[in-house]
Amino acid sequence: MVVKKKTSKVEAVSLGEEKLHKLLASLSVDDGEDGVRQVAQTLQSCLEMTEPVQQIQLVKKAGSQLEALSEKQQAGVLLDACLHTLAVVYTSLQAKNPLRRAVASALGSVPAWLQEQTVSCLSAGLSECLSSLSSDQYPHIVDTITACLDGFPLGERCISKLLHEVLEFLHRVLSEYLQQNSDLVGRHIAQAQLMQSCLGAVKTSMLVVQRSQDTISVALQVQQDSCKLEDTLSNLLGCYVHILTDEEFIQSVQSTAGMAVVLLIRSVMGSGDNVASVVCSLLRRSVQDLDSAPQWLKQRCEGLCASGCPPGVSLYLCHGALAMLSWKAALPGPQWEQLLLLVPNTLLDLDVSIKESSTAMVVARVLTLWSGAALDCLQGQTQLCPPSLQQSLSGGSELQQHLLEHIYSHWEHPLDGVRHQTRSLFRNLLLIHQHTNPSVSEMSKDPYITDLTHNLLRLEWHMRGKYGSLGCLVELYGAGYLLDIQPQLPSCLLGLMGDQTLAPYASDLLERLFVSHKAQLASEAGAAAGETETWMECWHQTWVTPLLHVLCRSRVNQTTYILDYFLPKLLRCSPSSLAHMVQALQDTSPTGPAGSRGALGALMTCLRAARAQGVLPSSEGGLWGGLVPLSLLQQALIHKHDQVRMDALGLVCESHRSTEVLTSQEMDLICYFLLPNLNSQSPGIRQQTVSLLKKLLCRVKDSTQLLQKRLTQRKDQEEGDRDQQTLHQYKEFLHWLCERLLEVLLPGASFSKCLMSLHLLGLLGQLFTFSTGPDVFALGEVVTSAYAQNVLYCVASNFLEVKQLASSLIQQLPPSAVGLQVPERMHSILQAALDLSTSTKPFDSVTAAHLLNLLLHQPHLIQALLHCAQEQGFDFQPPCLPAKASDTLILELNTLAVIQFLLRCLQSEVSRAEASLLQAAASCPLYGRAHCITAVLQHLNTESLSQTEQFLVSELIAVCYRMSDVVSPVVQSSSPEGLIPMDSDSDTCAGLQKILQEIQPRDTNDFFTSARELDTQQGDDHTHTPSTGTGEGGEGYRVTAQMVLVCCWRSMKEVAMLLGQLCQSLPLHYTNDNVHTHTGLITEQQVEGVGLYFRQQLLQSRHRGAFELAYVGFVRLTDMLCRSGSVALQQLPARWLSEVLEEVKSSDPSSKLCATRRSAGIPFYIQALLSSEPKSSSCSLLKMTMRELIALAMPSADRNTDTSTVPQVHALNILRALYRDTRLGENIVPFVSEGMQAAVLGFTSPVWAVRNSSTLLFSTLITRIFGVKKGKDEHSKKNRMTGREFFTRFPALYPFLLNQLEEAAATVESDSGQVKLHPSLFLLLLVLSRLYPSPMDGSSSPLGLAPFMPFIMRCGHSAVYRTREMAARALVPFVLVTQVPSTVQSLLQELPLEPGPKIQQNHVHGTLLQVLFLLRSYQTDSHRPLPAGSGIDEALCQRMWLASRQNSCVVTRGAFLDVLVCLCGPKISILEDSEASTLRQKTLSILTASELVTSDTSSATFEPGSTQYLRSLARVGLSASVEFPELWNGPQLMTQLLEHLLQCPQYEVRELAVEGLLRTLEEEQKRRPQWLDETTLSNLTSLAFHETHPQCLAKVLQVLCVLSSSEELLWRDEAKVLSQEVVLVHLLTLAQSSAHSVELHCAALMLVSQLVIQLVNADPQSLSAVARFAQWGALVCSCCSEERPVEVKLTAAKVLVKCTSTLLTSPHLPLGLSTTVSLWRSLFTLLQDEDHEVRDSASDFICNVPAHLFSTDAAGVSMCPPAALGSGVELLCRLFEMWGQVQAGVLVLIEWLLGEDEDGQDAAANEAASLDDEDFLFEKGDLNLWAEPIQWVKLLHRHLCSLILTFKDTQEPGAAGLDRVHQIHALAQSEALGSQQALDSLPALPQFSCSMEHARLTLRQQRAALAVEVLDRLR
Repeated sequence: MVVKKKTSKVEAVSLGEEKLHKLLASLSVDDGEDGVRQVAQTLQSCLEMTEPVQQIQLVKKAGSQLEALSEKQQAGVLLDACLHTLAVVYTSLQAKNPLRRAVASALGSVPAWLQEQTVSCLSAGLSECLSSLSSDQYPHIVDTITACLDGFPLGERCISKLLHEVLEFLHRVLSEYLQQNSDLVGRHIAQAQLMQSCLGAVKTSMLVVQRSQDTISVALQVQQDSCKLEDTLSNLLGCYVHILTDEEFIQSVQSTAGMAVVLLIRSVMGSGDNVASVVCSLLRRSVQDLDSAPQWLKQRCEGLCASGCPPGVSLYLCHGALAMLSWKAALPGPQWEQLLLLVPNTLLDLDVSIKESSTAMVVARVLTLWSGAALDCLQGQTQLCPPSLQQSLSGGSELQQHLLEHIYSHWEHPLDGVRHQTRSLFRNLLLIHQHTNPSVSEMSKDPYITDLTHNLLRLEWHMRGKYGSLGCLVELYGAGYLLDIQPQLPSCLLGLMGDQTLAPYASDLLERLFVSHKAQLASEAGAAAGETETWMECWHQTWVTPLLHVLCRSRVNQTTYILDYFLPKLLRCSPSSLAHMVQALQDTSPTGPAGSRGALGALMTCLRAARAQGVLPSSEGGLWGGLVPLSLLQQALIHKHDQVRMDALGLVCESHRSTEVLTSQEMDLICYFLLPNLNSQSPGIRQQTVSLLKKLLCRVKDSTQLLQKRLTQRKDQEEGDRDQQTLHQYKEFLHWLCERLLEVLLPGASFSKCLMSLHLLGLLGQLFTFSTGPDVFALGEVVTSAYAQNVLYCVASNFLEVKQLASSLIQQLPPSAVGLQVPERMHSILQAALDLSTSTKPFDSVTAAHLLNLLLHQPHLIQALLHCAQEQGFDFQPPCLPAKASDTLILELNTLAVIQFLLRCLQSEVSRAEASLLQAAASCPLYGRAHCITAVLQHLNTESLSQTEQFLVSELIAVCYRMSDVVSPVVQSSSPEGLIPMDSDSDTCAGLQKILQEIQPRDTNDFFTSARELDTQQGDDHTHTPSTGTGEGGEGYRVTAQMVLVCCWRSMKEVAMLLGQLCQSLPLHYTNDNVHTHTGLITEQQVEGVGLYFRQQLLQSRHRGAFELAYVGFVRLTDMLCRSGSVALQQLPARWLSEVLEEVKSSDPSSKLCATRRSAGIPFYIQALLSSEPKSSSCSLLKMTMRELIALAMPSADRNTDTSTVPQVHALNILRALYRDTRLGENIVPFVSEGMQAAVLGFTSPVWAVRNSSTLLFSTLITRIFGVKKGKDEHSKKNRMTGREFFTRFPALYPFLLNQLEEAAATVESDSGQVKLHPSLFLLLLVLSRLYPSPMDGSSSPLGLAPFMPFIMRCGHSAVYRTREMAARALVPFVLVTQVPSTVQSLLQELPLEPGPKIQQNHVHGTLLQVLFLLRSYQTDSHRPLPAGSGIDEALCQRMWLASRQNSCVVTRGAFLDVLVCLCGPKISILEDSEASTLRQKTLSILTASELVTSDTSSATFEPGSTQYLRSLARVGLSASVEFPELWNGPQLMTQLLEHLLQCPQYEVRELAVEGLLRTLEEEQKRRPQWLDETTLSNLTSLAFHETHPQCLAKVLQVLCVLSSSEELLWRDEAKVLSQEVVLVHLLTLAQSSAHSVELHCAALMLVSQLVIQLVNADPQSLSAVARFAQWGALVCSCCSEERPVEVKLTAAKVLVKCTSTLLTSPHLPLGLSTTVSLWRSLFTLLQDEDHEVRDSASDFICNVPAHLFSTDAAGVSMCPPAALGSGVELLCRLFEMWGQVQAGVLVLIEWLLGEDEDGQDAAANEAASLDDEDFLFEKGDLNLWAEPIQWVKLLHRHLCSLILTFKDTQEPGAAGLDRVHQIHALAQSEALGSQQALDSLPALPQFSCSMEHARLTLRQQRAALAVEVLDRLR
């Protein structure tokens, strides 16, 4: 995209009347030579002009005239006047005005002899400006000074001449700004403007000082002048120091002031060693070292050395030193070297102490700046660098080490900028290292670099910083260097492309690698011509082959980002690789593993990327250069996988040229794609489809313009005919597209199809318009009235997005088709909208609002409103519409009329509600009208309204307050949800009114201390309200509690939205300083009143819905306050905030603040006030609030009373809301440490409410620090942080957590056996377990993790199991990978060598858990064995008794076994082979002597923890018998061990064993496993009959399933061999009776189905099993119904797919016709299921259909479900012919068409629903939102018609068949009649008032009508 540069706006000169006259008079003096007079006349004309562009031309003319003046025409008043005029114009113009540049150019072009005079004139003009006292002029004058120094030599001379005056002026400006800033607190917009002005002034002062350096140094040496100049410079320096030390200033101003200070020092002291010495002393904050500076400078600088200085001062001074001092050449002296080394150390110290993310950003930037300066120094050294400096900067030095530590702790920083800077710093450090070690010839062999590379590669790939650092290494040392070290790098990085967070980083590194690698290979191959092929082959092998492998084999969702990020870069680097890719993919088999896109999908992906990059030839000369056959593309366009379809569509739609003409083939492909793909459930796929089709339609539009242009310039007749033909094809294509999209918008169409269709129609409307005139495409011709009505009825959809799209499309369609201008039609729609606005169904009010918005454009709307008002009998005087009103005026007056009408209705309804809320809730809930008013208001252009509407605003606000008063008692009650009995029988309803009268707003928090009960006595008669009363119109109404509650909270919501909308959109009427009055429609008092109303709602509502929505309205208000021009309103947020904080501080149980568990709306109120503060301001409100809240949230000794717990609870809850608020962003991070402290300390409170709020705050902070959980794994490293990074970002937590842990650890010693649980121990361990060590951690970190270790280890001695486990988990991060062996060794040494009476089992268990967790982490992180002689195996062998029966505690026995499994179990152990095998032998002997093998049921098997112990034993057994028997040297033991495992009495052990078998079977898919012998198989089949535990039995059946799929099983029950039929009966019974356990049900169904298939294959005609087959068929069919769990339906789909080839399409009909047909019906049901996985799974049946049954070459290709459904029905019709059952087939299909079974259920459901219809507030729609019965019916009808033709051609119907036909015919006719009558009985416009019912009846009618038509044909 090309972005145009912003051009400066040209404005004419605007001078005061008086000044202008003076100038014109001075120019008209008749004096001087002709040349001068010409200049004067030109300038005179220029001043009289008002057109700026002409003024520029005249000024240029005057410039050239001045240039032409000769020295003879010198002096004279007129010449002075000319120069004076130019000077005045120059100083009066705005900075960026091109006219000013023209004047500067004119002044600059005066001849040399005139320059002095010009400078004097300009100086005089400037001097006059500088003496201005008006502060409004300051920014303009400052700009003028800057402009004089901006490439304008005469201007520079002026400034030099007036130097003292200019500096004085700038000092005056800055002093005034500093003064103003302290007065503007709370007025953010004014403060932000002041900051900009201040920044401008500081920058200008720097510019002046910089340009006048020589002048200043000369002046300071001359005695008499220096005193004055010193004072001025001293004052300026004072202003800079003030800015630096005042934290109210924003960073950009402070940072500039830091540069200004250093610049001033340099200007005064020159550039010798002294400057560096002074800057050093400022950074060290030592006053003594300032002696080399002049006294006045020293005095001013002392302010920067004071102890109370903010830490940021050093940061800005460092920045100043780097930016303002020159580092380019050799350093002038030793002080400079000191300064160069002092800067990074100062910055690194700051890095630990600062908290704000924005400051962290500055630190990162300044460090990068420093590395650049250091690099400049080293590169600028002519001779060798001083050895001391070289040593300090080279790799491995202490400074480099600290800088690397900084990089490692910041490369994961949440701010992009910080991460980017750390990467640049890393690159510069590598370059600095190179320059300090010039002796090393090949840097890649440098040990420092090699170590660094190995360390980086060893890091986890989820650390984003790793990628950038490796990228730097590639840049400096080439890709070959990294590929030599890690050849698997390409595949490894491609594997990471599935993760959205890592894909951009991985693709970036990949690009650097393959580009660098290509260049390296090319340069190595040299210029030899024949070599290209060889090295390209090598390059393809390295980069393209792994890519194709991943594309073909991985799951589609994991390869999405490869297409987005990687593939385009690869093709850009090597376009010629496309041919290689296409060839390789066409040679691969087309289908890949389940869930992958296969070679076909990969081919589409590559071609699409190539086409988008312009690598692929255009399709004008045949499809893409004939690279791909058409049939392949068609297959891809309806492929099962979404992404394959999208890639194929992208290939058709995307093009490098937007004017490329569409070929007829491409249009055919789109037609082929469209219908099966309209109904996509995935929002992402819908979005992609619309976006790609938009590209295609844009191509149609752009190429049409090109073709039309060619036609007008036609030269060649043949080409003209071709273009005409293309345009005709375009028209046909667009008409087809438009018609198909309109056709699908029928009642009952699925949400996703409506959405897609409306989106695409909207695009057609935007790009081509629905015109009916002589337009080139005339799309309006397609839109019939029926189509337009269907679009209109979409407005009634339950989905908001569909409503919105339909509304906007209606406005694009031809008005004649929509028919809104027809008075009757408009009146009926208006009436429908008004009725819907009082509906008790909440969604109807949204429909009403959309309908009203559609009517706003109709000129006759006001008459229709008048008509409605007369019908309702109320007074309504709308505004009159003038005769020839414009569209905008019609819209405005209609909008006002509708608002007025709705307001009158609302006022009368509020009056009724005031009389009886129950009646209002049942007949006219108020929220609908209010919602419509808010929606209609949005169409009003509020700026152009007249004053007469002020009364309307006042009335709207007043009615809002009245509504709120009516409903607020309910939403402010202590228990709004449980307010009213939720039964609708008349007894409880009678008491409803009484309860409502009893509710009073609970304004106090006394429910903390005392509950209030409702009076159960019956009151007076007048309090009773019968459940069916009569309203004014005499109609009955019924009320449920739900209705009243919904009425109340929705009304509150709409009041909030309406008030928010009024405040935000209406112009404000205000007066500032009693001078300027701005007219508007809403007054300051009204706005403040609305604010107070929101305050009351937020601080007192208890209903979450009510206060959350009040918050949305209040946010609108606070945004408006901040941006309003009124000073009074700008200061409101700060005032309200301090008031509410005071209230929170002093709240107690009697306070009016609402104190629920989460403080209800109070956090929302404070959140809204704070988020209105601009992000770029100093955030003073946020800082003040956080300080107060944290002080309140921290517990204190004197605060354990009731009066103090309420404020503490509020403070904790408010803090939680603020930490969660994304809009406060990084500004909240500095307060995270204190928040964490408050949360942890809150746990120690004795009050439940405080502990509860602390828990909520703690969980929020964990998310804030470690990020949102990115997966199910609680301990995933994606949600963790290195210890260094954590404590660098939150340094205050280091001492806090350490002290807390020490305190908690002191309580856990369990010697006494008593449980002492420290309240915050769990939290501490939870936080610590989220940290982990980085392999890059140096040993010398100031925030080292070592001090935590002893305390965590001590926590492992706790008597609480969970604490011991948490302690073990938390210990892992604190031990570096290299220290794991020694730590494990020392932990093992603590374990007892032999049994004894004093052994503490808790200590033993805690220690073993710590050993176990450390070893596991070592296994995953280290990728290398434990160092030899670590002594771990020896220590374990000595303590083997802990795993044997000598140890009486089964828990520690189990833990010891887990440690042994960790070391002996894996194939690649971390022990040496000999050590591992010794350990395995000892472990085996323990296993054989254990309870598992000897099968004695000693007490050990019944103790607590025995199950865990037995599972640990089982894990050893599994490893030895199933997983790696060869490692344990025990094949002879294998069967025996497995038998013990499978027959163990504990089901947990059996389950573990069977899971192990299942896992190995899935891993070794092809081979027969070693452990599978007759005994094991017999054990498994016996378990299938006798296992009692459902999960265990399910696993057994799954194992048998896998085994029976490869071979036929011999079934035994212990010794007895069973026939397959006996097994079939048993499994069928099991499957039918196991519906309670989904897993078991699925496993049994799968296994029995495999058995049925095997039986049929063995003996297709077996009669004995046929009855069982029917039973099996019924079972499968029952598993396919809509309400079954997804897992069951998925299994049924897999079963049907498996039996497609053997049972469903078999020519022999082994199951009989009835069962086979019912299975097909079930398959079709699954293909229309709502769950996309079920549909996708069922669509695989198409791959198993025998090829001879297909008419096309589509055999074996997977299709998307809609395409598979169409193919399936066609296939079934063909099967009926093949089976010779056409007549039976026709009858079956007609029954399906009529949907008998379904309609029976429908009618029953309907009857039940209509009985109690009004009691349900929310309509219960269909369960399935995806299926479209109407499209299914059309599909059946289409195939039936063709089947009947076949039937008539081949045979006559039999007598029995004819009877059945007559029967069905009669049924269909009665159904058609019944549904038509039901449709006729619906109210007017049923599409809006009862859309569900209407859609259902329409479907019934259509089914019956089509069935009758088909039957008539048949007869």
